[in-house]
Amino acid sequence: MKFLALISGGKDSIFNIIRCIQEGHELVLLVNLYFAQQGVEKDSYMYQSVGSNIIQSVADAMQVPLLRRQIKGTPRVLNLEYEAQELDKQEDEVEDLYEVLKEAITLYPDIKGVSSGAICSTYQKLRVEDCCNRLGMTSLAYLWNLNQLELLQSMIQNGMDFIIIKVAAFGLSKDYLGKRVKDCYEQFAKMQQEFGFHPCGEGGEFESLTLDCPLYKKRFVIKEFDIVEHTQDKFAPVSYMIIKDFELVDK
Repeated sequence: MKFLALISGGKDSIFNIIRCIQEGHELVLLVNLYFAQQGVEKDSYMYQSVGSNIIQSVADAMQVPLLRRQIKGTPRVLNLEYEAQELDKQEDEVEDLYEVLKEAITLYPDIKGVSSGAICSTYQKLRVEDCCNRLGMTSLAYLWNLNQLELLQSMIQNGMDFIIIKVAAFGLSKDYLGKRVKDCYEQFAKMQQEFGFHPCGEGGEFESLTLDCPLYKKRFVIKEFDIVEHTQDKFAPVSYMIIKDFELVDK
């Protein structure tokens, strides 16, 4: 099946592409939704905003076409199943996903599948499926409901190199920003056992950026970044990286 991939640049969306290809599907297009102010933290139930300023270079590294759409909507329909009158949905951020998927299949009519990195967010998964169903497409979510520690290990074993670019959880300080997740694996396993930490960040604990993987023809080298302390909550402070300078280098 020919498919497009929803990407944020993070580990989950990239690894699901790898899994789709391993299952015999053919990647045709990358799709990204972004906020007007790119690279900074924005409130969204659906989309990763931190790191969005380098998405074009992710596509360049993979040498795959990229289709982008600016997010105009906001989270408005908040029930789990995304059930509401059509009028109520019109200004929801999910409709931006629907519109960009509709544009994608207009440009590439052979695309039938949609890859996403959903692991345990039913809220996100059902919304992707809703858009797919309306367009006659198939949702491809091979990471769904997998054991997170085992999944993280599988990503590492499949040659992925990814760093933490946002932290928002008890036990994670701004000192973790820029660290490779593979170097945090044992610590994450311990935190999961002690207080239910999600090793893949599915509770919003952290977000990532993929520097290298088997899909990349070139790899990222981060040369300069700023750290923004978004909130200074006593238990779960939120900090993130704004990448200011980087390059793609030969592997």
